[in-house]
Amino acid sequence: MVQFVGVDGVRKLVAAQGVEAFLTGLIPYVEADYARWERFDKVARPASHTPFGVIELMPASDAELYAFKFVNGHPFNPARGFQTVTAFGALATVHNGYPVLVSEMTLLTAFRTAATSAMAAKYLARPDSVVMAMIGAGSQAEFQALGIRQTTGVNRLRVYDTDARAMDKVRRNLEPFGFDVILADSAAQAMSGADIITTCTADKANATVLTADMVSAGMHLNAIGGDCPGKTELDPAILDRADVFVEFTPQTRIEGEIQQKPDDFPVTELWQVVAGRAAGRSSAAQVTVFDSVGFAIEDFSVLRYVYDVVQGTGIARDIDLVAAPDDPKDLFSLLPVPAPVG
Repeated sequence: MVQFVGVDGVRKLVAAQGVEAFLTGLIPYVEADYARWERFDKVARPASHTPFGVIELMPASDAELYAFKFVNGHPFNPARGFQTVTAFGALATVHNGYPVLVSEMTLLTAFRTAATSAMAAKYLARPDSVVMAMIGAGSQAEFQALGIRQTTGVNRLRVYDTDARAMDKVRRNLEPFGFDVILADSAAQAMSGADIITTCTADKANATVLTADMVSAGMHLNAIGGDCPGKTELDPAILDRADVFVEFTPQTRIEGEIQQKPDDFPVTELWQVVAGRAAGRSSAAQVTVFDSVGFAIEDFSVLRYVYDVVQGTGIARDIDLVAAPDDPKDLFSLLPVPAPVG
């Protein structure tokens, strides 16, 4: 039998721990896997692009476990009553190839993205950061704010979105967690005086959500909305004045903000910073950008985390996913046998 954790299972798991405690537990899993980045088999995710959006498969494995995620990205979905992103995934053991966990990953993708942004802010933002700006108030916003607070302590949040209702939603959801939430009239107003900025917009376009004049010395930017070819958020001039950090360079050059730059544009992979192989923030005036498109090792981390913490809770249920004949060479034995003729 294979363990299954659906949407209700994730909700129960998070309710049992608390949202912030769930993130507090997840962040070290992501950080530990980044620190051993070189031990993973890695590949840029194969993607099927259509005029409606994209469907992707995201695999990663080490010597013991294999994980994959099936995920879509359809920017126009909310106007049709659907979510922009949905996902599910699986975790398997390498020694026999059997799956041990199948899970929903729409909620878990939001958690792992927030955990990765939080880890990036830990290494790249100024230690004295006190104000965060959120540009884009969609499904990821609350997770991002909660995650980044775990590693930086930032509690003051400025939010801007072209959708006023989305901004109200963020304030309504985060104020019970003790955030000081200010709704801004523009991206420039939200960023003025901010230390950490997260951009997370959904439009599939080479947009300029932030212009270079909005960026001040010492800022750290988590640019997480640009995540496929033809979809960006930052003025390319911002990249020219910043130190840019990425997940997996071959994938980010196709999908991230740096798709706007030549192939030799210099970047540092974040795992090198986590593992102590490269410098992160080196001065108070430095501008840093985490050009995040999402990478499969982060999905590996959250599936590994869920598998560990769900044990003994009764939340996961067994599903009959893998055929298991008594004789492993006799798969046919599981089928009904016709009655003898005559």
